[in-house]
Amino acid sequence: MKSVSELGDLRGKRVVIRCDFNVPLDGETITDDGRIRAALPTLNALREAGARVTVMAHLGRPKGEVNPKYSLAPVARRLSELLGTEVKLAGDVVGESAAKTVDSLADGEVALLENVRYEPAEESKDETERAALAAKYAAFGDVFVSDGFGVVHRKQASVYDVAKLLPSAAGTLVKKETDILAQLTTNPERPFVVVLGGAKVADKLAVIDNLLKVADTLVIGGGMLFTFLKAQGLEIGNSIVDETNIETCKRYLDEAAAAGKQIILPTDIRVADGADFENKTPKGAVEVVPANAIPAGKVGLDIGPDSEKLFGDAVRGAKTVFWNGPMGVFEIAEFAEGTKAVAQALSEVDGLSVVGGGDSAAAVRELGFADEAFGHISTGGGASLEYLEGKELPGLTVLEEDK
Repeated sequence: MKSVSELGDLRGKRVVIRCDFNVPLDGETITDDGRIRAALPTLNALREAGARVTVMAHLGRPKGEVNPKYSLAPVARRLSELLGTEVKLAGDVVGESAAKTVDSLADGEVALLENVRYEPAEESKDETERAALAAKYAAFGDVFVSDGFGVVHRKQASVYDVAKLLPSAAGTLVKKETDILAQLTTNPERPFVVVLGGAKVADKLAVIDNLLKVADTLVIGGGMLFTFLKAQGLEIGNSIVDETNIETCKRYLDEAAAAGKQIILPTDIRVADGADFENKTPKGAVEVVPANAIPAGKVGLDIGPDSEKLFGDAVRGAKTVFWNGPMGVFEIAEFAEGTKAVAQALSEVDGLSVVGGGDSAAAVRELGFADEAFGHISTGGGASLEYLEGKELPGLTVLEEDK
């Protein structure tokens, strides 16, 4: 992939850049601007080079319809603050307002098109429809820069198809993300520990398959741990379980043992009758029980104190750590301790620590950790997982093609 510096002299050139500004909102207030801040190095470099910058991004899932709920207006305001200059927000994606806004740019100025997912063709499975929309994007630029790592696993008009039409390069963020993930899969400093959490085993099966080949230790928490406990023949009460993948989890445990690798599971669990997500409170009393003695009717909602130490020691002893997925229902204070313990341990690693985007990135920030506490916080949960699965990501492969 070319870098931005290999695109030549950009003064006066029109640069179309895809960023990932899919940020969480409370009304019109951005609650985590991490993805916007991650784009600043590339945007500032383009401005300093004298480029006329048009940013494409999405927010939420408006499903091809204009919906004010998903407007990028809050993003434009925050980006203006962070860049220290006005970011002009177009009133549409490829219409009259977008054309006028792009044409009005002077050297070093930045415009933001409205949510690209307002356009039905953006996510279309029909390549002809996507190509027609991409041609409209391409008309706004002389070159294309891909810097939205969180979307490079998507074959979408603003990610993939436009890159086929213009001289293209990877932005600073995409380059950094791919370099770090490549290091994890090809040449990690050892011991290499992978911590996986989150609710669903199915989301992580291919990652476990691939990382069992390169990691020394897998640490399993979150809702997915209960399928592993069930695979060991243990009772899990009313905890979440993926019945269809119990045999697969058994196989992973056997494969790890045969290869002399560790899969670390919790020794104790925080349980309750359930979780009230609306009020962010437990249902019933919270108890800590052994992982092999979860009472009938109880729901496992976080790892316990002994497991926090067990997981923390495994993480601190590593030279390379990748973490994706919270250890419990961290949105509820009583079930945030496991996730907090892993984050704390990760911040103390003497080596490379990578937080794998998505819920993990949201969790560490919500729990009060600064981004600087970790070696790298990925901006793309799904993209980073698919990369680690060994999949080809269309938004990256298209940047490697000669145009």
